[in-house]
Formats: sequence, structure tokens, C-alpha cells
Amino acid sequence: MPSIHPLIDKGLIKGDPNFPGGRLLCRCSSNQVIVGLKSNVAHNHACGCSKCWKPEGALFSVVGVVPRENLTVEKNESKLKIVDPTAVILRHACRECGVHMFGRIETAHAFHGLDFVHSELSDQSGWQEPQFAGFVSSIIEQGFDPKGMDEVRSKFKSAGLETYDALSPPLMDLLATFAAQKAGVKFSNL
Repeated sequence: MPSIHPLIDKGLIKGDPNFPGGRLLCRCSSNQVIVGLKSNVAHNHACGCSKCWKPEGALFSVVGVVPRENLTVEKNESKLKIVDPTAVILRHACRECGVHMFGRIETAHAFHGLDFVHSELSDQSGWQEPQFAGFVSSIIEQGFDPKGMDEVRSKFKSAGLETYDALSPPLMDLLATFAAQKAGVKFSNL
């Protein structure tokens, strides 16, 4: 079985709920891009989509969000490029090592104002551990044999993580609420 993700394969390490944030470093050996975060991540999760940056050999990324105002590029911003300017999440990657340093949404979206980051790029501990696995079936679209999906889900379950083929229910509720409000839907308890 290939690696789910190094942070999950070796067993989850609980984060510190009072962790104040830190810095993320690209994987270049010199002149690293440094991103500062003034808070811990939220909604940290394993993601099986084809867009997120994954460590070499891993089936999933681990990605969380921080409020946009809590993220600053502290060093070597000129090394960043947007991977796909047509995507909803504009992933800013280092031109040299390819690591995605942060993703930002610039359009009207339920997650506008949140930046997506990979806390594993930090040399500090205390970051929120993954809370769930999302877009699990998406690894099939990237060439993973569907016959191995039970084993993948079992590995997540043994790590204590629920698996979804979208996002977690609270995040899906947020997306649906945003869409309903944008359409002018009036809420009522039926």
C-alpha cells in the first residue's frame, strides 16, 4: 500500500489548541520562500483531489485554512507563481521546488477570506492535526486502483479519521448556505 501521507502513516500527533502559528518554508536548499501564519490552521484534513500539493509518494495532501489576514509572505515572494490561474483556489507555488505555499480565493465563494496552507512545511510543532479525509475517491481519477479503496478507508479509520468523498459535513453546510444566500433563499424550519 502506498503512503497515505507521512503525517498519517506514522500515527497522528495531536496539535496544541493554543498554538499561535508559525512559519512555512518551501523545500529549496537556499533562498527559501517563507510564509508567516499568525494563527493555527483550522479544518486541517487529508485531501485526495488532484490539485493539492502532495509530498513525494503520498496519495493525499494535508491542508488546512487560516484567515487571509493571518498570512504574510515574509521572504522571497518573487519566487512564487500561481499554478493554475483559472482555478478557484489560486495556489501559489515556489517556482524552483514546486511546493504550494498557500492557496487563495479571489472570487465570491464561501471560503473567500481563508487561505489554504500545508502546515507540514513548518519546522515547528503544535499545528492542528488532520481532522478528516476529504475527496477520498478522487485518488482513483489519478490512477489509484479502485480495488484498494477499502484498504485506504480502513487506514484512515484506524487513524481515527472519517472519510468523505467531498468535504466534512460542516464545510459542506457552509458551501450550501453560501449558495442559498447568493440565490436569495429564505431559510425556514419546515
